[in-house]
Amino acid sequence: MKAELLTEDAIERGLALLPATWQVEGLELVKEFRFPSYMAGIEFVQRIAALAEAMNHHPDLLIGWRKVSVRLCTHSAGGLTALDFAMAAQVSQTASDQSSQQGQDD
Repeated sequence: MKAELLTEDAIERGLALLPATWQVEGLELVKEFRFPSYMAGIEFVQRIAALAEAMNHHPDLLIGWRKVSVRLCTHSAGGLTALDFAMAAQVSQTASDQSSQQGQDD
C-alpha cells in the first residue's frame, strides 16, 4: 500500500508534535544532531540504521565531525508522509536515550 502525501496542514500538525529543531526543507523533514565526539555520532547512526531496517524506512544520513544530519522523505510517494513523522519521532527518542547514557546535546 502506497503511503499518502501529507497536506500542508498535516505537516504543520506533525511538526508541532516533534522537537522544535526539526524543520521542513523542500520535500524533506530535516534535523541536525550534535554529539560530544565523532564516535558518539557513529553510534547514533548505527542505532538509526537498526531502527530504519525495522521500520523499512531509510533516512538519508550525513555524518560529520560531532554531528549527524538526518533527512526524511518518502521517496516512493514524492514527499512527506506519516511514516516520515513516525520515523522522526523514533529518531528523536533514540537521540534522547543516547544522550541520557552519554551526555550529548541535540
